[in-house]
Amino acid sequence: MSNSPASAEGLIAKRYVLFYNECEMKPRTRKSISPPLEKEQDRYTRALVQMSNDGILVFGEDRSIAFVNQMATVLTGYPPEELLEKDVISILGNEVKAVLEQLKGPGDKLCQEVQIQTAGGERRDIYLCLALAEGGNGEVKGCAYLTDITERKRFEERLRVSERRYRELFERVGEGLFISSPEGRFIDCNQVFLDMLGYATKEELLQIDIATGPYVVPEQRGAFQEMMERDGSVREWEVEFKRKDGGKITVLLSAHAIRAGDGQAVGYEGIIIDITHRKQLERELHETNDFMKLLIESSPYAIIATDIKGNIIVFNRAAEELLRYKAEDVLEKIHITQLYPPGVAKEVMKKLRSPDYGGEGKFTGSEFKVVDRRGKEIPIHLSTAIVYQDGQEVASIGIFTDLRPRLVMEQELQETHLQLIQLEKLRSLGEMAAGVAHEINNPLGGILIYASLLMEGLVSDDAKREDLGRIIQEATRCKEIVRSLLEFARQSGPKLELTDVNRAITDGLHFLENQATFHNIEIIKELDPSIPPLWGSAGQLKQVFLNIMVNAADAMHGRGVLTIKTFFARDGDKVAIEFSDTGGGIPEDILPRIFDPFFTTKRVGEGTGLGLSMSYGIVREHRGNIEVDTVVGSGTTFRVLLPVGYEEAPAQEGAGNP
Repeated sequence: MSNSPASAEGLIAKRYVLFYNECEMKPRTRKSISPPLEKEQDRYTRALVQMSNDGILVFGEDRSIAFVNQMATVLTGYPPEELLEKDVISILGNEVKAVLEQLKGPGDKLCQEVQIQTAGGERRDIYLCLALAEGGNGEVKGCAYLTDITERKRFEERLRVSERRYRELFERVGEGLFISSPEGRFIDCNQVFLDMLGYATKEELLQIDIATGPYVVPEQRGAFQEMMERDGSVREWEVEFKRKDGGKITVLLSAHAIRAGDGQAVGYEGIIIDITHRKQLERELHETNDFMKLLIESSPYAIIATDIKGNIIVFNRAAEELLRYKAEDVLEKIHITQLYPPGVAKEVMKKLRSPDYGGEGKFTGSEFKVVDRRGKEIPIHLSTAIVYQDGQEVASIGIFTDLRPRLVMEQELQETHLQLIQLEKLRSLGEMAAGVAHEINNPLGGILIYASLLMEGLVSDDAKREDLGRIIQEATRCKEIVRSLLEFARQSGPKLELTDVNRAITDGLHFLENQATFHNIEIIKELDPSIPPLWGSAGQLKQVFLNIMVNAADAMHGRGVLTIKTFFARDGDKVAIEFSDTGGGIPEDILPRIFDPFFTTKRVGEGTGLGLSMSYGIVREHRGNIEVDTVVGSGTTFRVLLPVGYEEAPAQEGAGNP
């Protein structure tokens, strides 16, 4: 039996027939039934009334209860004998009075929900139907039909609470919620959904077509429906929605299909999460990352980063150039220790974790060596740091500065410094030599004149002639030394003219080849005929070449190979004149002094020590330089470098003579 009011009311009408004896509503029916059958019918009727799931009360005009069934005692909590002693108002409540007053006569009936209090004090919800009927003796009796709807009312209350909570949740949730139809209309939504799409009222939103309304790309509505039909749901689908004002938002759309009993989708429930701000942050972060990558890649210094295990995760272009690796061959494939000589990586990490080198986690820098792809060690300056996240080491990063250019520059500066010192020595010695030469030149001239006169006055077999000859010889040698000193002290520049370097070498060789020192020396000439004439003093340059070649012959002790080459050097802006011998080489302790004035390794009387000093000075006056490569036991190479195209106004040549 249904508990709904409509079905209860219909059932009351049917059941009036079953308990008419209690109400004595149809006495004429009794006349058509024989007494035995009437008793049998009464017995069955009373049994059916007692078995009813609904409580039945029959009361008289004075409202005292005349009959109750078993369910009535269950619903009210009173035993039958107590109920029969009470009136219907005390059981059903005072509100029943107003209902009874509305019943005017037999046949009238009213139904409504009431709440009664049981004998135990419990409140029980009842669906009550009241009816009046006239008995055979003209007496009007009332019948009350009680249906217990307490559980239904509780369920309805729980349902109302649940609906209220659902609606509150629906409206208060921080994301946009919606219900839509497969035909493309919104059925319901919360306020957040309205705010996201910029609509003022729900009614306004419910009028739009979904395909042409919120979707920036209308075809995505069809794709959404296909996924819903195929999978029954959509999870975190990134899509762009269009606001009422034309603005765009990016949302994550999740939804599931509402299906009827036959499995057909009748609607969609979904949620959208506005990720526009997050996407903007992602774009900004991506742009920042791209900019940082560009900074790292554009750095002139090698930048290498590793994870906590030492695997390389950053390797910029400068690192590729320094170590001759390609980034794709290094990233997450090579361990950082492979880029250092053995033990150096551990030393770096030890200093990096020590507070003594710039603070813990920082290493302000020191000089180390790294190993390139070919195994060559490269001097570098390293600054490095540990990267921390939440107090934990996650990576390390280092900046590697190639020291090779600096070392070359330092070497060049050192050489320049030494050359300046040498020039200062030459200047000082030149000034002194000039003064000494002028002072002793005249006495030497007098000695030579008087010694020659004395020799002319002696007979040929006079023993004094040998002594005078020795005096003249030594005085002449002193005269040559004085002349060299005067040339060394010369303060005016050479007279410049276009000079054929190859010819100057050839002329010098013609002069030397006939000397006994060169008889057992093989001379190899590799002279580049394309070398143009250079501005310079042919005589002075020939003197330089002769000095170097004579020294080479002396170094080989008159036996060996002398190779002479001329060629363009250093991008063609200089001409190199190279003299290579196969002598014993120059010891390391002597090499720095070979251009010092008066320094010589020859025995006393065999050299003045001014040849290379004068050669060095001449080459410097021509804005050139002399380089020396030597290997002890293998030989020495002197390399004269002269500029191409150097031209200077001819200088006045000082007399420099006494």
